Amino acid sequence: MKYTATALALICSTAAFAQQSDAASLIYHQRYASARTIIESALKTDASNAGNWYLLTQTFPGTDSTAALRAALSAAPDAVKAMPLFEVGYGHLLLKENKKDSAAWYFNRAIEATKEKDAAVLTGVAKAHIEVKTGDVNYALSMLDKAMKREKKDPELSALQGDAWRRSGDGTQAYKAYSQALDKDKNYSAALYQLGKIFVAQKNDQLYVDYFEKAINADSTYAPAYYELYYHYYYKDIPRAMEYFLKYRHHSDPSADNEYQLADLLYLSKNYQPAIDKAKTLLSADPANARLYKLLAYSYLEFKDTATAMQTMTQYFAKGHDSTYLPKDFETMAGLYSKQSGKEDSAIAYYEKAAAHQSDTLACYAYYKKLKDLCKQMKQYSNEAKWSGKYFAGNDQASNLDLFNWGLAHFKAEEFVQADTVFGTYIAKYPDQAFGYYWRARSNSMLDTAMTEGTAIPHYHNLIAVLEKDTANATNRKWLVEAYGYVAAYETNKEKDYPEAIAYLQKILAIDPANKDAQRYISVLEKNVGSKQPAPGGKQ
Repeated sequence: MKYTATALALICSTAAFAQQSDAASLIYHQRYASARTIIESALKTDASNAGNWYLLTQTFPGTDSTAALRAALSAAPDAVKAMPLFEVGYGHLLLKENKKDSAAWYFNRAIEATKEKDAAVLTGVAKAHIEVKTGDVNYALSMLDKAMKREKKDPELSALQGDAWRRSGDGTQAYKAYSQALDKDKNYSAALYQLGKIFVAQKNDQLYVDYFEKAINADSTYAPAYYELYYHYYYKDIPRAMEYFLKYRHHSDPSADNEYQLADLLYLSKNYQPAIDKAKTLLSADPANARLYKLLAYSYLEFKDTATAMQTMTQYFAKGHDSTYLPKDFETMAGLYSKQSGKEDSAIAYYEKAAAHQSDTLACYAYYKKLKDLCKQMKQYSNEAKWSGKYFAGNDQASNLDLFNWGLAHFKAEEFVQADTVFGTYIAKYPDQAFGYYWRARSNSMLDTAMTEGTAIPHYHNLIAVLEKDTANATNRKWLVEAYGYVAAYETNKEKDYPEAIAYLQKILAIDPANKDAQRYISVLEKNVGSKQPAPGGKQ
């Protein structure tokens, strides 16, 4: 088993040696819970061992368990609390609590009491400053320099130097320090592992995989390296990810998180029933675990059991937190609702949440399309226009049809000003197509129903200019009849220019000789201008 010389410098007896060596090895392998169990058992037998109290602090990594560590240290006898190693551990706790001055006071007492000659004390102070984000890495390096003068062959000290250099952002010096640790012990897996982490930061997968493989070849029980390999293959090769995860799980402390990750891998491996069984087992012990409900829902969906999937997704959202939800979660719920008649509004609400949680602009377009299509289906034209606009804006995949439908949705929603703007954009992008001119003219005609402003007239003239290029087209002829008729009505009612009106009505008859409305209106207008019919195509 791997453990360090400085950790074992704490030994007071043969029994203590065995316990501390086992605990130190477990800490080295990041099996903190198992190490804590051994140390707590030893302290029940001998609470006066300051070395064990210090090791206890090392089984509470990070700051999440600071309260638990404080509670544990409070049980130490008063005589122990004055011992240098305990003071180092207590200073470490204070540093985690951001009480820098108080931590420094305890560190200095321990260093002075041991006259800067105790490698374990010096190393403990350095570890504290390296682990805690607010620690002073330069001070940690100075402590390690002093410790190395006393323990020149200890690979842990060189590896800790590497950790300090990494904290300071100097990868080159970190690499040198880890390499020095390996010069002292070629099988020091922690150094190989940390070298791999350097290249993880550089996204050099070839090198970091190699170092993690070397770490487990040097020590087949070194769980952190298995985890990194599992994580590397998680997005690349699920069978290999499962292989490494099972080894990680075997060599790490049991935890609910490990069991969840196993269930997750079972799902990704398409072992849906085992994934469901595992999730149910875990829920029996932790019924508030939201992510297990999600895993169940996705597994049931693979079995086409949409009813149970809906039920478990509902539980997921009821028990989870907004900060943990993913766009895919809302999308899944929206998809389930969209398949139920009468639940389209709920589907729309979840697609909106999916879009709101999606940070990738390109990925949002898929949600915008779903939303505009659903709103169209529900005849919610204003909302259809809203989502159509979002779908079109900046979307290289959007077509002229998408732009047209955006404008048409505004028109159907009677949002004629917005429709006019969108169809103006259509004309600018597709000036040879009649659609933009036609619907812009229609939009303006709805804004000026009394024909008092004539805002539609320029657009109908533009439409006529485009359509007259191809009067053989049936749609063109239909729209020309409408355009000629509108202009004729405007000339009649607003301008009182009856000859001009008759001219446009004659244009209708030129392409639709049987048009009874045009014939009738010409007859009425001719009575106002005399029996002589004006020449076609112009004013008299």
